[in-house]
Amino acid sequence: MKDYYHTFHIPVMGTGHSVDTPIRVAPLGITSVISLVDDILFEKIRKYYSEKYDFSYLKIPVNEKDGRAKRITAYLETVQKIVQIKIKNIKEQPFFVNNDKSKYFDLLPEEAPLKREYSRLLNMKDTPERDASAKDLTLKMKPGSIDVNIMVKLDRINFNDNGNLLGDEFSDAKVALRGYADSSLRSSIVFSAGINQSLFTYMTRFSDFYRDKIGEIKKKIILKVSDFRSALVQGKFLAKKGLEVHEFRIESGLNCGGHAFASNGYLLPDVLMDFKKKRKELAEKFLPLIQKYYKKMGWEYPESAINSRPLITVQGGIGTNGEVCRLREDFGMDMTGWASPFLLVPEVTAVDDSTRELLREAGEDDLYVSDISPLRVPFNNVYNTGSEKWTHEMAAKGNPGSPCRKGFLISDTEFTKLPICLASRQYQKSKLEEIDNTSLSDAEKERLRRQVVVKACICDHLGNGALIALGIIKEQNAPQSICPGPNIAWFKKFYTLREMVDHIYGRIPSLVSSERPHMFAKEIVMYVDYFEKQVVNCAYTHREIKTLREFKENLEDGMNICLDIAQKEPYREENLASIPPCVEKQKERLRSIYNNFEKVIAATSS
Repeated sequence: MKDYYHTFHIPVMGTGHSVDTPIRVAPLGITSVISLVDDILFEKIRKYYSEKYDFSYLKIPVNEKDGRAKRITAYLETVQKIVQIKIKNIKEQPFFVNNDKSKYFDLLPEEAPLKREYSRLLNMKDTPERDASAKDLTLKMKPGSIDVNIMVKLDRINFNDNGNLLGDEFSDAKVALRGYADSSLRSSIVFSAGINQSLFTYMTRFSDFYRDKIGEIKKKIILKVSDFRSALVQGKFLAKKGLEVHEFRIESGLNCGGHAFASNGYLLPDVLMDFKKKRKELAEKFLPLIQKYYKKMGWEYPESAINSRPLITVQGGIGTNGEVCRLREDFGMDMTGWASPFLLVPEVTAVDDSTRELLREAGEDDLYVSDISPLRVPFNNVYNTGSEKWTHEMAAKGNPGSPCRKGFLISDTEFTKLPICLASRQYQKSKLEEIDNTSLSDAEKERLRRQVVVKACICDHLGNGALIALGIIKEQNAPQSICPGPNIAWFKKFYTLREMVDHIYGRIPSLVSSERPHMFAKEIVMYVDYFEKQVVNCAYTHREIKTLREFKENLEDGMNICLDIAQKEPYREENLASIPPCVEKQKERLRSIYNNFEKVIAATSS
């Protein structure tokens, strides 16, 4: 990424916690990602920043025609305007002074050519040559990218006030895409949680996703993927429409924040090795399809783009510079993503004080993969959030569920003609009544009730922390949810941006204890935990049995790869020694779970 000087980015963190992160870090050259789910949240924060910077502000009402797209566009333009103001002010600052300009260069990785030029400047004598060098360095300063994220599964269909279905282009994800496409941003859009063919096809309506006459793409495409096959399938689908993938962003299926999309037992080192072996295949298979589309459209594919290749990056559970070195040197990753640790950096993320303190104190046992998401997808969580307390309190008062103010996660039609949310009061009341009217045992009824009332309104609650942190709402009126990865258990204080960046680049002693298990070891434990849960909930259909047998084999293969890695020389502060005992213990545990699984199969088939 020739126009980006850092070797890490800050991924999306829920709907609210990275909502204004670009305002905070882009002027210092760091790229981060905003979720496009919550346009209602955007409007409140746009009003806040408009007042802070004395911008004119005209409210975009909830019921305005195409209001969701307009709110998204307006917010992104506001963010960009603030970043431009801040980077301009930083550029105008003098060198040789402790200010944000020196901070911009100090934060850069040592291997960045711009950092080396800056170091030379600091050692130059006060001459016209130094003045020219300073001017050149200032011109090369670029803000980090204001990237955005669409979780493609969140594509609610919408209706007008008369209950009539709106056109396909008014589904949530397409409106979010349109809001981004209509903005003047020159950045990237991250698509996560699988493939949405209708959404990807909709992209063809916007020229910003294609190369211009000089070969540049104004709005680049990033695909978050869990394995090589997914990258190949999605990349081919896009390539047939002339759309190029700028970056494949690999994420651990479980050792991450937010929703957890587990692979079928494929551990991260296995996936990374697959990409390393086959990465040339990506460009080779995509380019002819892209060129064919350009020819069909009567466009000329720029000669300068012929040798372009997609970046391959990785995120999920990375905790030390030694692990970064492993990922870049062994697997050839171009960059890494760091999310959860930045939740403890007040300069970077919008988190209310109570929740940030909860994260600082959290140990490994406090962080868990929960069932609170109405999407029925595992959701990384921490105990005792404001959201959890409020949700339990409502259930205890006999008023379970939440008022569904935003409806981004509506999906269920068990009791209604139109979809509603599993966390809504409407759904939970109906479901609990149904459970009460069954002839099941009291114990079984109670188990089913707990499954119902655990669902939380993450639509609303994930944004509340940002609103509280900015002083827009009061904490007592706004339950807060957060979705950290388990890695945050090893970061035990609040950090400055400089501290965290220096930690990422290995310029200071590690911020985490030497006892912290390697990211690969942690992922192994999480996958065995997940396998155990899948076995407990297994209905022993032919498909489930086949899938779980494959899961076990894939997991064992991944553990063996981890053992091979553990035999190598560790990088500085890389705890490779934690991998062999972890593999030994988890292999034994996996065998025990699997043997019991096979015994049940044998008993039911005899």
